[in-house]
Amino acid sequence: MPPGVDPRARARELARVHDEAISSGRPHAAPRPIIGDSWRRLLGHGMDPDHGGTASVLGDDQVEQRRSRSRMSGLLPTLRTGLGEVADHDANIMVVTDADGRVLWREGSRRGGRGADRLGFVPGSCWSEDVVGTNAIGTALVVGAPMQVYSAEHFVRSHHPWTCSAAPVRDPREGSVLGAVDLSGPASSVHPTTLALIRAVARLAESELRARHRDELDRLRAVAAPLLAGPGEPAVVTDRHGWVAGVRGLAPLDTVMLPEQMGQRVWLPAFGDCAVDPVPGGWLIRTRPSDPPRPGTAELDLGDPHHARLRLTGDGGSWEHPLTPRHAEILYVLARRPEGRTAAELAVDLFGDPRRQVSVRAEMSRLRRHLAGVLDHRPYRFTGTVRVTTYTPSGGVPLPYSQAPGVRALRGGN
Repeated sequence: MPPGVDPRARARELARVHDEAISSGRPHAAPRPIIGDSWRRLLGHGMDPDHGGTASVLGDDQVEQRRSRSRMSGLLPTLRTGLGEVADHDANIMVVTDADGRVLWREGSRRGGRGADRLGFVPGSCWSEDVVGTNAIGTALVVGAPMQVYSAEHFVRSHHPWTCSAAPVRDPREGSVLGAVDLSGPASSVHPTTLALIRAVARLAESELRARHRDELDRLRAVAAPLLAGPGEPAVVTDRHGWVAGVRGLAPLDTVMLPEQMGQRVWLPAFGDCAVDPVPGGWLIRTRPSDPPRPGTAELDLGDPHHARLRLTGDGGSWEHPLTPRHAEILYVLARRPEGRTAAELAVDLFGDPRRQVSVRAEMSRLRRHLAGVLDHRPYRFTGTVRVTTYTPSGGVPLPYSQAPGVRALRGGN
């Protein structure tokens, strides 16, 4: 909600836009692009704006199981410190979900809790976009960015009396989404600073995770030092997520993309054939002399909008790894543009600005450091020896969270 806008007048205008968009698809005024994209997704799936989708509410035991597995549980003190006082006033509530949009914790004012109960906004409920329509939690998880949804920007009409602001929280080790934090309340309580507050609290939680990870790497470096001391074959010690704690005989690097399943022998795109030994908190990886790895096929799997993956297969074996949203965007563009893209063209594809070439080169450097034999440069493209296949959602659009101009163009503007 922009400063200076009358909330009630804005709510009435949004209700008219919503009704026209649902009934005719031709509203007299366009909703915000991120809201319009969400409405089109839901209309394409045939969601009923009066009832939404369906999903069962988890029982208490199932909620406790998810809480115990979620890394969001360790962030609760930080989230409460940042949002607890706001949630206790003005009929607001603070909600924390997992990456699936399942509500794991709900705290706040008694009045806000009663209103949430009437909506079914309770622990164990699913608040993903495909279940309850456009909302801050579910749509933020789709687009991978903080957002506020006010009144009739919600797709389902029963949510129009509410406003909600949410931000995804990412694991800094691998970029995956751990869950979302949300502040919700009556539409009349909307405030222009709420989204900034939610964004700041989510970033604070991620900073806490980064600090913990630095401590873990420091402990692993103490283990790595004697293992890598003195002469020997090229080797690297990483944590279980591929972050490097020490190297010997190799160019310095920050991370190594690892497969989900590690054995005594693995093939890594960065090194080829490797021998692996477990160490406390990670892996000792020793490279074995071999020809540069040249995988025969690359499968870019975008079937799950939240978990894009790259699979490589060739004479050296098979390898699979999750992709960050930005790397998924880059690889999707390159898969659809086999002739290749210059740094300036990729800058337009990703940012709509050819001057952002430094950012493009930094991202491509990270990708090519790990994908030896897979990506060429000048121009950037998949190597000619790799057959590329892209899997997209059945009946949906690839990378629905992406606002990158190049991705939107390949999706036909969706």
